[in-house]
Amino acid sequence: MDAPFVKMHGCGNDFVVFDERAGALGLSPPRAAGIAHRRTGVGCDQFIVIEPPPAGSNADAFMRIRNPDGGEAGACGNATRCVAHLLFAETGRREQVIQTVAGNLPARVLQDGRVCVDMGSARLAWQDVPLAAPADTLHLDLAEGPVSDPAAASMGNPHATFFVPDVAALPIETLGPRLEHAALFPDRANVGFAQVLAPDRIRLRVWERGAGLTLACGSGACATLVNAARRGLTGRRAAVVVDGGELEIEWRDDGHVLMTGPVATAFRGVIDLGAYPA
Repeated sequence: MDAPFVKMHGCGNDFVVFDERAGALGLSPPRAAGIAHRRTGVGCDQFIVIEPPPAGSNADAFMRIRNPDGGEAGACGNATRCVAHLLFAETGRREQVIQTVAGNLPARVLQDGRVCVDMGSARLAWQDVPLAAPADTLHLDLAEGPVSDPAAASMGNPHATFFVPDVAALPIETLGPRLEHAALFPDRANVGFAQVLAPDRIRLRVWERGAGLTLACGSGACATLVNAARRGLTGRRAAVVVDGGELEIEWRDDGHVLMTGPVATAFRGVIDLGAYPA
């Protein structure tokens, strides 16, 4: 069966977006993994499906997120911006509410074309990250090679942030897989390597669970700013520079984290779903 899709990205964090609001397409985890493959499929960091909002919900749509291995993710800030922009183009309404398995994410399309998403409250208790055992999430007893002493937070998915003097000097392709699968993280972890450049500017690279090293990670940028502010390394608002661009992150006094950044459509296409095993 042929199905249309949109290839989009936010700061290089790229997505294949399907729309199931008119009916199910059979986008199973194995099929999502096949389409997400960069050599035999379309290729993406995350596979996104727009679904109808649940009955009684105040959301405009439900967004299902899968990593390239087919596993489901709880939140993705860059993808939320992309979906909000699609709904804005469809309805003309700048305010959208995108529901995910991690909760509702209100989004607003700004006049300059960027999209601001309320990613909700950062969760800082050890059981909310989650960790395998009680621990101080501001200073975890975890080290691998040249990095140690990360801070942890959940933005709907688990994040660990290592603060380092020089991100460029790190062998992230080696460190990332080991830390992602550390015993401390029962659900694995997204691992951020952050270099604080100024009280309002951070350089960040993220090894995403199930996806590897990506050009941007929106929820990772949010967790990094929260962890940096908790340690007194930055204020509660900063520009986070990722490989694919720049995100503006604000940790409000009410605990909610706002992420603002660009959205781009790479291309639209049609794919034969039958070419990928269900």
